[in-house]
Amino acid sequence: MQSERLFKEAPVWQAVGTLVGPSVLSVLVMVIYNMTDLFFIGLLKDTAQTAAVSVVGPVFTLASAGATVLGMGGCAVVANSLGAGDRQDARCVSSLCGWCALLTGAFLAVVLNLFCEPILYMLGTNAEILPYATHYLRILALGAPAMIFSVSAASLLRADGAIRRGLAGNLAGSITNILLDPLFILIFGWNIAGAAAATMLGNLVASGIYLHHILYRSEVLSLSPSHALHTPTRLSRVLALGLPNGVSSLLSGLAGSFSNRLLAAYGTNALAAMAAADKSAMVVTLVQMGICMGLQPLLAYNVGGHNLPRLRAVLSRTFGLTIGFGTAFALVCLLAQRPLIGLFLSDPEAIFLARQLLPWLLAGSPLLGLYYLSINFLQATGYAGSATLLSALRQGVLLLPALYGFHSLLGLPGLAVARAATDLFSAVIALLLFLLVWRKLTSDIPLRTCS
Repeated sequence: MQSERLFKEAPVWQAVGTLVGPSVLSVLVMVIYNMTDLFFIGLLKDTAQTAAVSVVGPVFTLASAGATVLGMGGCAVVANSLGAGDRQDARCVSSLCGWCALLTGAFLAVVLNLFCEPILYMLGTNAEILPYATHYLRILALGAPAMIFSVSAASLLRADGAIRRGLAGNLAGSITNILLDPLFILIFGWNIAGAAAATMLGNLVASGIYLHHILYRSEVLSLSPSHALHTPTRLSRVLALGLPNGVSSLLSGLAGSFSNRLLAAYGTNALAAMAAADKSAMVVTLVQMGICMGLQPLLAYNVGGHNLPRLRAVLSRTFGLTIGFGTAFALVCLLAQRPLIGLFLSDPEAIFLARQLLPWLLAGSPLLGLYYLSINFLQATGYAGSATLLSALRQGVLLLPALYGFHSLLGLPGLAVARAATDLFSAVIALLLFLLVWRKLTSDIPLRTCS
């Protein structure tokens, strides 16, 4: 089986490279995919439409939180079951995750369309932005089942060792979106609604590829309703292990909505500036996240198989990779901030504001890899509560008060300074938790020879 050969028998660097390479490539494609909407909307030279993307963003950050919980939790449980030799449990858990993703997406589509305007006002929209944000949100909501399923299924494919198939789905969905954006936004003249339609179709394409693999290619993944209903109580374990990643996305969405409410007091240009600065800094965060998420099934498999030396080798290499990538990409973004921000904005005032915010958003980037690796390590070792606490600290417990505190001291730049402070402090706490759990793990698991 693919995962047996890769997770257990392949040389450590080969296993790390096989998992990290496609994961990072997927993330880079995702960065381009996320930037594409804002880039083509920016060509319309309408800051209200650019700001609308920022206002709606937290809604789908929250939606992706549910998908991440199911996907990452399912990935950890399936990989752990495979490491212990229990294929039947892997089938039941994967089917349970798939059906929960589809049903959650359908529920979300209904709720967002029924309560669209109240939700947007709560997120800090104004009369200038509302028409654009309404069109954008309603269309994206229709594609929520495909979006949540595609995110969840991509993680499950990693547990199966189907790295290339997962990459193919990600690439196909992203390229579909990228190609349709200029057609829908500029040529058809659908403006921001065209961006939403392109995103929805891209998610449908990716979902189709993942669905084909699960139904016709995989030996251990399933979407059979009977498997999903066989042990529905396993969902609690999936949610517990996926919650750290979900909490991070959930609180990120909440923090984004609070930040937008504070930004709204400075006008539409401030909202557009933060959107552009966020997109410019996104590559650094997502690359490090991609490295760590790509390795999660390898970590979980070797914890399940009690192969401590191989686990140590994987972790030591990953620490170096994350810090190196984080530092390199942060420097590139700082040096290229003018052209990066210029991709999304044309208004001189908005560009000036974005260039004030971007350096602060990048300040903690080199150490974020330690934070993400610690969360995935804690999940793989079964310390779901500690991983959840760590996620809640960075995106909620620390960030929300920091936003208001630094904003009261520094004004608009304080919203970016708050992000830098919480990133650095969270990385330190993550490293301490990692060392504590590693010490306990080494005392509990007997030593084996590294494969």
